[in-house]
Amino acid sequence: MTERLYYQDPYLREFDAALLETVSHGGQTALVLDRTAFYPSSGGQPHDVGAFHDVRVLDVVDTDDGRILHVVDRAPSATTLHGRIDWARRFDHMQQHTGQHVLSAAFDHLFRVRTESFHLGVEYSTIDLARDVSAAELQQAEDEANRIVWEDRPVTIRFAGAAEAASLGLRKPSSREGTLRLIEVDGFDLSACGGTHVARTGAIGIIAVSASERFKGGSRVTFLCGGRALAGFRALREAVTGSVRVLSVGTAELPSAIERLQGDAKELRRQVKDFQGRLATREADALADAAASVGPVKLVAAALPGWDAAAIKTMASRIAERPGHAAVLLSEPAPSAIVVTRAAD
Repeated sequence: MTERLYYQDPYLREFDAALLETVSHGGQTALVLDRTAFYPSSGGQPHDVGAFHDVRVLDVVDTDDGRILHVVDRAPSATTLHGRIDWARRFDHMQQHTGQHVLSAAFDHLFRVRTESFHLGVEYSTIDLARDVSAAELQQAEDEANRIVWEDRPVTIRFAGAAEAASLGLRKPSSREGTLRLIEVDGFDLSACGGTHVARTGAIGIIAVSASERFKGGSRVTFLCGGRALAGFRALREAVTGSVRVLSVGTAELPSAIERLQGDAKELRRQVKDFQGRLATREADALADAAASVGPVKLVAAALPGWDAAAIKTMASRIAERPGHAAVLLSEPAPSAIVVTRAAD
């Protein structure tokens, strides 16, 4: 069993360990150590990356027998290794994961809405709530969560047996047996969790809800914390700045300007459709006037570049209104629409 140094100190960036075993995992080289600060993918939080000297750690896997596999780009030459965590990635995950605990607890405190699952993605994180929540509830929970962040409350790690943990009032009951690792946000949340977390809520920075949608009878809430929230704000600022520059309006006028553009575009599409219908009718009449006689039938066979399928159908129907006429029309370029029709007589 591998000793998990991140359980006690998630801020540990470098460590020394002994290489116990080199194995194969999914066709790649994997190392088993006596101790590690590398976090494996678990509980919705992705794995750490980093290096042992010049050997890169690509993935970290938690096995059923308690070993942690460090998937590397090549086998090291030494058996005593110095590990180094990619701190920027680790701290980002710590901000997002602790932010999730605080946000989930805010929904629970205010509205008794349970968090069913959590996913920490590359660009944003999500929680799935047990019921649909309104925009007003989202804002209240966001405000409450950020109040806890800005109060800079301690976030502590403790260990307890399953029975003791159940008696402490966990936000979400745990089905695990044996000793549980508990993460406590002082006076606000207590949860069983094996993930890495910041030491004080102030290190989360800010919790920003960026989206919400109905999902499996509840709500999927998308959020950004800390550095991700700042990056999201910068991206939004650039998009808004570019939009107001192109539309020559102020920021507050942007929604109404977009609405006007949508209305204008809809009217233009209607006019284009009307004009295209009229033009297609005239084109069909010209084609019918030049139809070739094939026995008793006046046949129109033509490839028509620049016309869509709807216009081709309009032309064919127009030609078929003439007694004794048939039409085989092909639109260009590919993908082509082919319409074959003939007069009812």
